[in-house]
Amino acid sequence: MELVNAIIRPPRARYSIGSLGPRKFKFNGRAFRRSDFELTNPRGMALKCSHWEPDGWRVAEQLPCVVYLHGNSSARPEALPQLALVLSLGATLLAFDCSGSGMSDGEYVSLGYWERDDLGAVINHLRASGDVGAVALWGRSMGAATALLHGDRDPGIAAMVLDSAFADLTLLANEMVQRGRDAGLAVPRLVANVALRMVRASVARAANFNIKDLCPIEHANRTYIPALFVHATGDDFIRAHHSQQIHDAYAGDKNLVLVDGDHNSQRPDFLHDSIYIFLQVHAVAVCVLLVVHCEFT
Repeated sequence: MELVNAIIRPPRARYSIGSLGPRKFKFNGRAFRRSDFELTNPRGMALKCSHWEPDGWRVAEQLPCVVYLHGNSSARPEALPQLALVLSLGATLLAFDCSGSGMSDGEYVSLGYWERDDLGAVINHLRASGDVGAVALWGRSMGAATALLHGDRDPGIAAMVLDSAFADLTLLANEMVQRGRDAGLAVPRLVANVALRMVRASVARAANFNIKDLCPIEHANRTYIPALFVHATGDDFIRAHHSQQIHDAYAGDKNLVLVDGDHNSQRPDFLHDSIYIFLQVHAVAVCVLLVVHCEFT
C-alpha cells in the first residue's frame, strides 16, 4: 500500500492563495499582475491556474509563456522561485495545480499519465487567448515526465526544461524494491514480482491507468522539441541514469546538465544561468522573430 500511495496518493500540498504572493507587484521597475483562474480538463475536473504577466503594458501583442509543471507532492507555489528568471526573459509564467494536486479537483495523481491532458487543456487556453506566442515547458519530477509524455503530440512547443524525469515507472518501482533489499530487507524476487503486480492492479482500479504505460523514454525518440535535461547526482529517489537514458534516446536538440544535490535540493546559480540562455534562444528569440516577421510582411 505504501508503494501505491507513493505513486497515486502522496501527501497533497496544502497552501493558501496568499502564498502565491501579491496579485500586483513591481519587478525591475515595471508593473506585473497575477491572474488566478480555473480551467476544465478533458475529464471534467477543475484546474486551478495562475498567470503572471505585465500589467498595463506589453512590448508585443503576443509574449512567450513558460508553463511550469510541479512535482507529485507539490502545487503551483513551486513555480515561484522561477518567477524572476522568467520575467527577466520578457516572458510570462503560468503555473497550475495538476488534477489530484493542490486546489484542483481529483483524488489521485498519475505521475504524468492524466496530467498530460491537464497540460494540453492549459496550452489550448493559452493559444486561444491570442496573448501568447511561443510556449515553453519547465517541469520537475512528475512535471518533467508530464512534459515528455505530452511533447511528442505537440511539436509546436518551443522548448522544454526537464528536471529529474524518470524514464520508466516500472523500472523506478523495481529500483525502489531493490533499494529495500540493499537496506537489509529480505524481499524474495517472487514476492517482489507478486507485490508489483498487486501495485499495478491497485493503481489501475483506483486511478484508471496502467503503470506499464508510464514510460516517458518511449516518447523520447519521436520528440524533436529542444530539451535541457537536469538531474542531481545525489538523487536517491530517481537516479540520474534515468535522465541520462532519456537524453540518449531523445531525437531533438538536447543537453544534459548534472548538478550536485538530491531530488529536492535547490539548484545552483550556474544552472539558472544555463536555463535562462536556453529559454532565451529557443522560446524568447523565436517569439521575437515571429513578431518581426509579422511586422514586415
